[in-house]
Amino acid sequence: MQKIQHIVAATDFSSHANAAIVRAALLAQESGAELHLIHIVHPLDLYVGSELSYDFQMHYQQVQQQSIKTQLETQAKQLREQFSIKVHTCNRIGRAHTEIAAYAASSNAGLIVAGAQGANSLLAKLIGSTALRLLKIAKCPVMIVKGKNTSIQTYQQVIAAVDLSPGSSDVPSMASTIAPNAKIELLLIFDSNQEAHMYKAGMDEALLAEYRTKALTQAEQKLDDILAAQNNSHMSRQILNGYPPEAICERAKSLGADLIIIGKHNSRNIEEWLLGSVSKGVAYAAECDVLLNN
Repeated sequence: MQKIQHIVAATDFSSHANAAIVRAALLAQESGAELHLIHIVHPLDLYVGSELSYDFQMHYQQVQQQSIKTQLETQAKQLREQFSIKVHTCNRIGRAHTEIAAYAASSNAGLIVAGAQGANSLLAKLIGSTALRLLKIAKCPVMIVKGKNTSIQTYQQVIAAVDLSPGSSDVPSMASTIAPNAKIELLLIFDSNQEAHMYKAGMDEALLAEYRTKALTQAEQKLDDILAAQNNSHMSRQILNGYPPEAICERAKSLGADLIIIGKHNSRNIEEWLLGSVSKGVAYAAECDVLLNN
């Protein structure tokens, strides 16, 4: 996998966003990447009412923009001193997902990092509609930092959720890149709903058992091939049954995982749309950080 050279971290100056920035800075330090702090101002946030004069509105906007610039530069200075990394700042006006994705593309970013909550409802913006739009248009992986604790350490236990589709082919190598010293578990979930549907459709129990055994054998071989290709002594594999989003989150919780990496999928057909719903479900329900890989 290509080395990450630029990381974009979105902020609204909330505690959750600050945690995301610290995580992004730590990742930049570990990978030798440059960090880009970006703050997006929605146009409506600059509007203070039609009853005020045009000159006053312009003055208000200038003051607000200067305040944001000062906050960004202050954070950048602190991160430079704490992590000894190169930090850029950017303040844009527009729709959050569009501006973040556009800036990341123009910066050749290998990763976008954002907090899950914030003073300006980042939970709704980044896990809700904005996040889905950002995940759809971003040209690079997107990491959602769930916690707000700024005492952030390097990742220790990672779940690399795979489904053996093209959408998850780069997940193992991304896990090794993001967390080179962590324990990494390749996790494959057999969707229990599929067997239930086949059983309801009238499939013979013996045929169903044969299908299950054959599928398990093939999956184990494919995971073993991935492990051999990765050549990472910290990487293991696990195959479980269940409803994928729920099973992935439960496994992460039982292991005390601090990061889940999962592929994101385009909705070009119904199968990929359903797989995409797994990514969405994990992003919503996981208690740890989630990285959605291209």
